[in-house]
Amino acid sequence: MEVHCRLSSQCLFFLPSCPSERLEVLACLRQPRQQHMEVMKVFNDPIHGHIEFHPLLIRIIDTPQFQRLRYIKQLGGTYFVFPGASHNRFEHSLGVGHLAGCLVRTLKDRQPDLGITQRDILCVEIAGLCHDLGHGPFSHMFDGRFIPLTRPDLKWKHETASVQMFEHLITSNKLEEVMRSYGLVLEEDMLFIKEQIGGPIDETACVKSWPYRGRPKEKSFLYEIVANKKNGIDVDKWDYFARDCHHLGISNNFDYKRLLVFTRVCEVENQKHICTRDKEVGNLYEMFHTRNCLHRRAYQHKTGNIIEIMITEAFQKADRFFEIKGSGGKVYRISTAMEDMEAYAKLTDCIYLGILHSSDENLKEAREILHRVERRELYKFLGETRPKSKKEIVKVINSLAESIANSKPKKDPPDVELKAENFIVDVVSMDYGMKEQNPIDNVHFYCKADPSKAVKITQEQVSSLLPRTFMEQVVRVYYKSQDPLIISAAKQYFVQWCMQNDFTKPQDGDVVHRRASEPGCKQRLSFDE
Repeated sequence: MEVHCRLSSQCLFFLPSCPSERLEVLACLRQPRQQHMEVMKVFNDPIHGHIEFHPLLIRIIDTPQFQRLRYIKQLGGTYFVFPGASHNRFEHSLGVGHLAGCLVRTLKDRQPDLGITQRDILCVEIAGLCHDLGHGPFSHMFDGRFIPLTRPDLKWKHETASVQMFEHLITSNKLEEVMRSYGLVLEEDMLFIKEQIGGPIDETACVKSWPYRGRPKEKSFLYEIVANKKNGIDVDKWDYFARDCHHLGISNNFDYKRLLVFTRVCEVENQKHICTRDKEVGNLYEMFHTRNCLHRRAYQHKTGNIIEIMITEAFQKADRFFEIKGSGGKVYRISTAMEDMEAYAKLTDCIYLGILHSSDENLKEAREILHRVERRELYKFLGETRPKSKKEIVKVINSLAESIANSKPKKDPPDVELKAENFIVDVVSMDYGMKEQNPIDNVHFYCKADPSKAVKITQEQVSSLLPRTFMEQVVRVYYKSQDPLIISAAKQYFVQWCMQNDFTKPQDGDVVHRRASEPGCKQRLSFDE
């Protein structure tokens, strides 16, 4: 008897009586399930252990657009300071996709009445996996430094490119039918995934009571899993806190696994939000404190920042000479590649080595800057200061540099000429993720007595030792010279500028002034960087 493997479960009514033929038919019926299991993959992640992904996620991972993330450093220039920070956006994206699935499944199991479907779970996992597809070379250096300097009028952020790259990934790899085969409704679910990554697609919809179109208001809590716009508590942070601390060698005091245990959905003003148990409020403050510590100790490290500034400067000088071919053979620059996803998919950290090892005479200036980075001949750090008032510093870097260059000390001025273009001013903002606002003010909690009711918890109810200010700005100044005499003079100018503008005195400000007034100081000055 000839047995066809396309038999459905309905054919069980017509199974042959012969045992051997019956087994053959059953084997054919099981074959699709076995094939399905074969494409499941397990990743051994150093942070989350063995994590398993749905076959559709594997199809997304195994595309050139996603594999590109292997070549973009998670922490950009920080790797030049912390030798362990060699991890990339690729592994972080896997971690976020895994945690997104963990959280949404936890909510489904704990509260079946929420109506979370397998479609919802798959879409949330895909959004977590693809949320960083739009990052450029050296991650936040690209969208935080390079693009604002080369294209100051362009309001661009990497989330926008992530949405565009996700669309490009699906269409160029012809994954639409694969998505349908796993039960996704293409138009609706694609929209839901993109909204989770970049927010409402229609900007005018933001003023409406419910700005999203991928899922109804009854499932509003699903938009708080991957990128939480309400208070910043999302699985993206959970992964990078744990992953970055691991690779940086910094202790992580925040426990996301405990938070998972105490998470549930409550209704607040006719909208459902993810809430946590009231006793976990201290854990959440610890989470934002961890974020602040990571910024101070690693992400905004003074040496890492000046290296990123120098790499940015090299990219600026190379921009008009560097050609990247996009769709239709059109050529783009480093600063315009995000206009075409085919070109942008080729833009990774590899551009650094492309400039460094180039023999093109047009790239000579850019190449020399990167050679200085390689030899550790960095622009010298003069010090840092803070405004005494809470007024935000306007980041007009050129005017700040010129102001410092004009702040010649009145007493015993140094006999050197300092140029404004050689002063590098870096204004760094430190906060808890929501500028001056306390993010915990936007968090809802539930109590053991009534898990269905959401409540707010004020700082006074938690501890009197918690911070009262949630944002500050630091002004760091560098100078483009290796000459000790010029650097010592530049430090005097910087200290004078701080006093004139009512900024805090740099930590070595008194030493600078005292030594500058000593006879023969120009020959003896020595400053610890």
